[in-house]
Order: sequence, then C-alpha cells, then structure tokens
Amino acid sequence: MSTISPEQFLRHIPLFSACEPAQLARLAEGAVERRVERGQILFQPGDACDGMHVLVVGRVKIVLVARNGQEKVLEIINPGQSFGEAILFLGEPYPVMAQAVEDSLVLFLPASRVLPALEADNRLARRMLAGLSMRLRSLLRDVESYTLHSARQRVVSYFLNTLGDAPSGVVTLPVNKQLLASRLNLTPETFSRLLQKLGEEAGLVVDGRDIRVPDTAALRRLLDTL
Repeated sequence: MSTISPEQFLRHIPLFSACEPAQLARLAEGAVERRVERGQILFQPGDACDGMHVLVVGRVKIVLVARNGQEKVLEIINPGQSFGEAILFLGEPYPVMAQAVEDSLVLFLPASRVLPALEADNRLARRMLAGLSMRLRSLLRDVESYTLHSARQRVVSYFLNTLGDAPSGVVTLPVNKQLLASRLNLTPETFSRLLQKLGEEAGLVVDGRDIRVPDTAALRRLLDTL
C-alpha cells in the first residue's frame, strides 16, 4: 500500500468534505497512518479511546467479545467509513474490539484534533451526529431482524438488499462466510445449510464468496412465503 495524502483523502470523505481548508489541514496534520495486517487488532475492550479512525483501504470488523471468548460481529467497516468516534465522546474505554479482516490502511485522528474541530465547525458536528444516528438506526434494524425474523428471512433479505432492484446478479460477500454468518447472528453451519437450501429453492449458485442469484423475483416470492 502506497503512502497517501491525509488531507486529500479526508477531503473526499463525506464527513469531512464541508470542512474549511484550514480546518481540514489541521485535522490532516495530526493524522497518523496505521498499516495493519490481516488479523491484527487495532483496539480491544478496555483500551483507552483517544481518537477516531477512518478506513482508507481494506476492511475492519467491529466485534463484541463475550467473557467465554465468543465473538459477535457488530459491523463491517469499509473504505471511507469512520469508527470509534462514539466512544471518543463518552470518554470511556473501548467496549468492543476492532480487527482487520484484510491488510488495511487506517488514518487515526487524535482527540486533540477532532474535538476542537467539532467545536469550531457546526457543520462537521452535525455530519458526525448524522453518521452516528444512521449507525443507531442500523443497529435497531439488526435487533429487529434478530428478534422478529427467522434465519432464512435474514439471509434472503441480505441478498435482496444487496442486489436492490436488479432482476438478477452476483453478490460478492465482503468477508468470509463465517464472519458474515456472525453479522447475521447465525452459526456458520446454519448459514451454509441455508445457502444450500436457497440453491434448491431459488437457484442460488455458490462459488466461493460469489453468490449468483439468477432470479431476484423468485427470491422475493420466497421471502413472502417465509
């Protein structure tokens, strides 16, 4: 991964795009590039939160770790997304773990730069609040799905949401099946069984991380019967 210009990168992130040039320059000046290999942990429960992160390249999973060591994937962070800012405002240690699922490049923005920027720029503060609100809404949708929808409904809905209005297409899983299963609150075995069943009922073809959906309408009809 080559070296980037933090200022140029942040300028193209919606969260920071409305910042005044001088403000953006101050943020970028304090940014620290962190190159993490697949499997490397950026932070874990109990670590002090002294800034926020923006993912440049790769993918990072946000994980809730139980006392028995079991993990629940809460979110998959994609390039251009930020993470960790909610805990920054609380002034408390991280309650979750962030771990790279691919070789990744992360920009770390220290609190000493972020907090003054928020105080000086109402637009930045509103955008950050909007981003946190969207995450809360997503979390509420997840809770609704886990409690009200069956395992099959969750999997079918995931493919339909990913494909949108396309009559057919290929869904490339952003992470391996085990991580995606955790994201959907399923065991890997249940997820694999459901993929096989959907192959029989709706013609889904699994090729590694690529899932070919030949007929989205058939998948929607199946969802209506669940």
